[in-house]
Amino acid sequence: MIKLTLAELASITGGKLYGNANAIVTSVAPIDKATKGCITFLSNLKYKKYLVNCNATAIIFDKKIGYEQFQGSVLLVDDSYVAFAKVAQVFDITPKPSENISTFAVVHENVLFGKSVSIGAHSIIESGVKLGDNTIIGPGCFIGRNVILGKNTTVWANVTIYHEVIIGNQCLIQSGAVIGSDGFGYANEKGEWIKIPQVGTVRIGNRVEIGACTTIDRGALEDTIIEDNVILDNQLQIAHNVQIGYGTAIAGGTIIAGSTRIGKYCTIGGGSVINGHIEITNGVTITGMSMVVRGISKKGVYSSGIPLQLNKDWRKTATRVHRIDEMNKRLKALERLFKESKTES
Repeated sequence: MIKLTLAELASITGGKLYGNANAIVTSVAPIDKATKGCITFLSNLKYKKYLVNCNATAIIFDKKIGYEQFQGSVLLVDDSYVAFAKVAQVFDITPKPSENISTFAVVHENVLFGKSVSIGAHSIIESGVKLGDNTIIGPGCFIGRNVILGKNTTVWANVTIYHEVIIGNQCLIQSGAVIGSDGFGYANEKGEWIKIPQVGTVRIGNRVEIGACTTIDRGALEDTIIEDNVILDNQLQIAHNVQIGYGTAIAGGTIIAGSTRIGKYCTIGGGSVINGHIEITNGVTITGMSMVVRGISKKGVYSSGIPLQLNKDWRKTATRVHRIDEMNKRLKALERLFKESKTES
């Protein structure tokens, strides 16, 4: 069990402590379930109702939120959600995917090892691979020829990384991800599909996290590029030659078609579909279930799709959408009549 004093947690978060500096914390918990020995946080006012009965040893508060209703110790910070994330990392007890190099792993003799590398059972590491210091590869992975994995990068079980892929330092790749598979490139000759070899690769920067069962295709001629500090959720499809800028976050189920460029610090909601060969500028937010068919050149929040309605209301909406051309023609006709009547008068 991990045990830390509130004084130590104040040092980790950079917060100002009001209360018992020697009090011991052993875990993190949500505010409505926290008990003695737990630390929790409050950043959203709708949860303030739980303060009166909260039994946590300490609560992390935003400076902008009053904490008078809580009788325990308080850590006051600029951003309680960020501070809580740092505390949660300290108490994280997630096991490593593997320890040491399993005797059941298949490792080519021409693999370059950094210090303290771990490889799980039944993983295959092919010729020319370079593994940085403290790289961890879980069981059942395939690491293709000439792949480079940077320092302190963790690859969970059953991940496939195709040949020539380059992945930076401190990356986290969740189970089932596929990186460097062929992009969807074909020509059609009289009804017959002719495959276009995908001769680019995938280049992933530092501190990138890739969710479970996400697929990132290799480039056709150039590379698919994921820049530093990008976070990708589960079950994304990122097609060939896509480029994703620094600090962008993309939620689950999103599909990005080929050769699209997404800028820095963008946020893309789950289930979105983004057309190919377009460019999205820096700082764009796209809400969930959106369909992006054209480039976005101005920073802002963008949405599409119809919010949930009762089925009978949705049917009316859908019927009106199908009649929009007819309605437009009638409107223009009325505008002409109105102009003519004004001219006559």
